[in-house]
Amino acid sequence: MPIYIRCPFCKTDQSVKNKCCKSCGKPLPKQGKTYKVRVEHNGRVVTKTCPTLELAKELEVKIKIYDRRKEEKAKIPFAAFFEKKYLPDAKNNKSEKSYKRELQLYRYIKAVIGNKLLKDISPFDLERLKKQMREAKLSERSIGYGLAVVRQAFNKARLWGYFEGENPVSKVKKPKKDNRRQRFLSPEEAKALLEECKRRSQRLYEICLLAPHCGLRAGEIFNLTWADIDLKNDLIHIKDPKNRTNRVAYMTPEVKEMLEAKPKGEPSELVFKDRKGNRIKAISRSFSRAVRALGLNDGITGPRDKVVFHTLRHTFASWLAIQGTPIYTIKELMGHKTLAMTERYSHLIPDAKRQAVKGLTEMLKAGDNVIEFKKEN
Repeated sequence: MPIYIRCPFCKTDQSVKNKCCKSCGKPLPKQGKTYKVRVEHNGRVVTKTCPTLELAKELEVKIKIYDRRKEEKAKIPFAAFFEKKYLPDAKNNKSEKSYKRELQLYRYIKAVIGNKLLKDISPFDLERLKKQMREAKLSERSIGYGLAVVRQAFNKARLWGYFEGENPVSKVKKPKKDNRRQRFLSPEEAKALLEECKRRSQRLYEICLLAPHCGLRAGEIFNLTWADIDLKNDLIHIKDPKNRTNRVAYMTPEVKEMLEAKPKGEPSELVFKDRKGNRIKAISRSFSRAVRALGLNDGITGPRDKVVFHTLRHTFASWLAIQGTPIYTIKELMGHKTLAMTERYSHLIPDAKRQAVKGLTEMLKAGDNVIEFKKEN
């Protein structure tokens, strides 16, 4: 990585030790020199200019240190980068649930690519990861999530200077199996389940009531404070939800009656607390016992068809679709980030196209609409 001086006469690069230009023979000036630091890196030549020799030498040292650090970064294995760099960042910037889920999937990822350098991981390695996760009986959705974690890690590595080039996950086919839940409750089933939950726990009943009546997620219910409850306008303000876009939910008369009957707390106080007065972290096991007591999962083996707490929120959207609510309105009420997430309910919406064709058929059957055509001789 030599330093050169520029000849002002023939514009050639000369050694800083030269007093005369080796190309044109003219004496090099003692004042007003332009110094050049020439760097070769990854097959690419980079040239920097400086007004003094001292600055050129400082720049040369800085570039050498930068290149050495960059070379050291390029030698980091995936596991070391993930554990020392990616995970601390994820813990600070992601929800606790997402962070723990990524930790669970990381043990599968580490077993396949943990010891490989970032620059050496190929799409073939990630295909092996998919295969091993399938052999471990993970769902296609979990496999897709695992690949997403690897993709995010590579994106961070490229951002922080540990990796150059194309993200290898971009060349891997993502699993497309639909693991979304299909089961929703009939009004009779929902009523029976809520009554069974109430028999076991008033608090469980109140939490469960908000899912099929307002479409709230469990985490959104656990985070509600009294400042979020607007009984005057029958609104529930949902802040910092899963998709990070605040929205409002609309109270049904049953939900309003339930909230009015509860003792009110300070605006910052949680509406629902555990026995110690802290934030609830998970749905009580009493919910599963209530489902089992009613036999709602009897004979059902597929995970998408089993009744779980999330089925109540899925029921809310399904009921809206059945009564003809526009798909975009359902999206907004559910707090979905994209319309594609809501389209699973579109098959439940009364089919306007089918009704249009049915109307056309009825018109054609009417005798006064029949037209006779004359035949040409």
